[in-house]
Amino acid sequence: TIGALLLVAVLALAGCGRDEGGGDGAAEQSQSIAEGPATGEITVWAMGTEGELLPKLAEAFQKDNPDATVKVTAVPWDGAHDKIATAIAGRQTPDVSLIGTTWMGEFAGGGGLDPVPANLLEAGDFFEGPWSSVVVDGTPYALPWYTETRVLYYRKDLAAKAGVQAPTTWDELKTFAKALQTQGGAKYGIYLQPADPGTWQTLAPFVWQAGGNMVNDPANPTEYTFDTEQWRQALEFQKTFYDEKLSQATPLQPGEIESKFAKGELGSFFSGPWHVGLVKDQGVTDDQLGLAVMPKDQTGTSFVGGGNLAVFKDAKNRDGAWKFVQWLSRPEVQQRWYDTSKDLPAAKAAWEGGSLASDPNLEVFSQQLQDAKAPPAVATWEQVASIVDGEAEKVFKGVSSPEEATKAIQSQAASIGLGA
Repeated sequence: TIGALLLVAVLALAGCGRDEGGGDGAAEQSQSIAEGPATGEITVWAMGTEGELLPKLAEAFQKDNPDATVKVTAVPWDGAHDKIATAIAGRQTPDVSLIGTTWMGEFAGGGGLDPVPANLLEAGDFFEGPWSSVVVDGTPYALPWYTETRVLYYRKDLAAKAGVQAPTTWDELKTFAKALQTQGGAKYGIYLQPADPGTWQTLAPFVWQAGGNMVNDPANPTEYTFDTEQWRQALEFQKTFYDEKLSQATPLQPGEIESKFAKGELGSFFSGPWHVGLVKDQGVTDDQLGLAVMPKDQTGTSFVGGGNLAVFKDAKNRDGAWKFVQWLSRPEVQQRWYDTSKDLPAAKAAWEGGSLASDPNLEVFSQQLQDAKAPPAVATWEQVASIVDGEAEKVFKGVSSPEEATKAIQSQAASIGLGA
């Protein structure tokens, strides 16, 4: 059902005449914004916690731009995709919206987003992974607002008991998980998601680390590339953790990771920055909590996600919208936003001061952001990702082989295509 809805949304975007009077994205990118402060009403959609907290930050923008008013509407994440797709198709969009990184290819490729004006932002100001998530067919369509990447969480006390250090290679990861289990006392040495939506986010780093990818050329993709040795290697590697009972082979329910980790029943897991607070809420102390960057095969690449801020083609206040987006990209504003929301900044300079520069846990995320990738910015990625979830689960359960899975994913992805 989800796949069908996504496909309908893609077709609607492709057929709603978005390029009328437009031209290609690269040409439109040269359309600069006016000099001077922002004016008029700027309408913004933001999801989740960001929707609740952004109005407070917007008050500071309005002080700098007294003739502008920012109106933020909070939108639930579970309905955001369809709401944005419907707004684009009906040409009834706000000026700005928070866009999930995996939606960029769909909404930009369908013509719903305004290319970033010339000289507004510099790619080098942002971490490469977050920046790559806003670029579609060579043109940036958004600001990388906040970011997240996955690192290894582990119980330092259990590792010390087992006599092991944080792993730096795939082989060491396997040894590390075994030691946490057999000598550290954990029931499971690690947890790797074996099923359910989002399984691909655990698998993807192993694919990248093995030298593989989802498409033939991330900068200019023309086809999906799943039927490869790197994909088979990643599937087999993850499967061994279930076969050797180092990881639970059934999905954990919400809250279980934190509670089991706090009790010492789970020795390690991969996750993003939000889990620091969650495990501490369960009683994990600073002495017990260890964080480490991804172990390497060919690389130590991790997954990068987060949220981007985009201006719509049908924005009523394009000039004010881009000035608000530009203001939100300032390092000092991104530092203030982190202090308010705990969202990690995508701008590199924001990490050089304030609380971001003094927290040793955040240093690990900063290091990992130097080697992190986003999924391909193509219109059909969300639909194809659900296929990866299903086929990977079959491998992990022993129902199919990595060879069968990669061929099945490739066949279905090829029939879907890259979309608009």
